[in-house]
Amino acid sequence: MRVLITGICGFAGSHLARGLLQAREGLRISGVDNLSRPGSETNLGPLRSLGCEITVADLRDPSVMAGFPGADWLIDAAAEPSVLAGVSGGSSVVDLLQNNLFSTVPMLEFCRRHSAVFTLLSTSRVYGIKPLSGIPLTVNNGAFTPEPDSGFSGGVQETFPSTPPVSLYGASKRCAETLALEFGEAFEFPVWLNRCGVLAGAGQFGKADQGIFSFWIHRWAAKLPLKYIGFGGRGFQVRDCLHPLDLVPLLLQQYEAGASPEKPRVLNVSGGAASATSLSQLSAWCAQRLGSHTVAADPLERPYDLPWVVLDSGLAKAVWQWHPRRNAESIFEEIAAHALENPRWLDLCTH
Repeated sequence: MRVLITGICGFAGSHLARGLLQAREGLRISGVDNLSRPGSETNLGPLRSLGCEITVADLRDPSVMAGFPGADWLIDAAAEPSVLAGVSGGSSVVDLLQNNLFSTVPMLEFCRRHSAVFTLLSTSRVYGIKPLSGIPLTVNNGAFTPEPDSGFSGGVQETFPSTPPVSLYGASKRCAETLALEFGEAFEFPVWLNRCGVLAGAGQFGKADQGIFSFWIHRWAAKLPLKYIGFGGRGFQVRDCLHPLDLVPLLLQQYEAGASPEKPRVLNVSGGAASATSLSQLSAWCAQRLGSHTVAADPLERPYDLPWVVLDSGLAKAVWQWHPRRNAESIFEEIAAHALENPRWLDLCTH
């Protein structure tokens, strides 16, 4: 089986490549990456040593995908991952759309030409900001938690509204989802859309607006400044977390199912309520594991910030018997060990 992974040198793409090679014999993995994400270049040599054929090129150039030989399966792990993309952080709206939407078209054309399976790693941020903000919350054990009678104790399901605004980032991913489903329907190739919670693990190129768990633990270990932003500056905001290697068994099942009509094409995949952790709770874990540290408070909220986003992966469990194998604490421990072994890691990610 021939697999093509876009964004193969990123955190998710590199883990999926390694995980797939471990899980299945006889795979031929190729990939493309423009190495624009600081730190991604560190994955180039190790992946090539595993036999991955990697082309350094920019997917915003349509000729790149047109030049690739055929494949049986394309996994799209290439994206601008920041929810603040297009509004701050140096990236323009055009950059965001080129990375997350326009470059999807050549990938879908590739799948059409070669009758390849298409898998998109999407995001929890396709769900509407106003409906998410309207979930009634209480504070429990230093974390925002849905009120018991709210119906969200297990998280947000796939039927939750994706009504704008969802952020420019979320809109780019939601549009890519719609486009992929339409291509698959029109040209009869299988399309799978997996909406991921916060991906986390050792080696992540963490920043505050994307890899928050990695960012927080690395900065805590290095005793660099940290602060709770928004929501009263108390650190009660909550996200779930998922290790990218836990996606591998699900992705393989989806590939093998092909165009099976009874399988849902859109899934939430996350650590769910069991992994849901607030920054305050994460700080308590860091203090116990890495020693004391002071966290400042800034009550001013940023664009698109939300107090609580947790995905319910019940559909994935019901249909595919899928559930994450790694719990939040084991993921945090993996990151902490990496942080202690690589005290200058964040310098690499921000050069």
